Amino acid sequence: QVQLQESGPGLVKPSQSLFLTCTVSGGSITTAYYRSWIRQSPGKGLEWMGVIAYSGSTYYNPSLKSRTSISRDTSKNQFTLQLSSVTPEDTAMYYCARQNSYGMAPVYWGQGTQVTVSS
Repeated sequence: QVQLQESGPGLVKPSQSLFLTCTVSGGSITTAYYRSWIRQSPGKGLEWMGVIAYSGSTYYNPSLKSRTSISRDTSKNQFTLQLSSVTPEDTAMYYCARQNSYGMAPVYWGQGTQVTVSS
């Protein structure tokens, strides 16, 4: 059974970096599929932030590319999100998800983790 679980701090100060981890169970992150970070700000729709392929290749939303980095720890079957120079506009529910192919809608989602940017 595929499961994804986000973890990280719930509160980040403006100008700092946000770090979130997604722990994956039910399959190795190196053998197949694509895994994304997606967020939803209050009152807004879902925003795709970026994806890491099973090969380790990464692709980012152009609007966030300059501040976003996705990496992985294959020994722990985890992938991580780093978002730098955060502002209150980065306050959102952050989700990790798995897609069967690049560009397709996610099939599996984590439960999400709330991140608030505030001093």
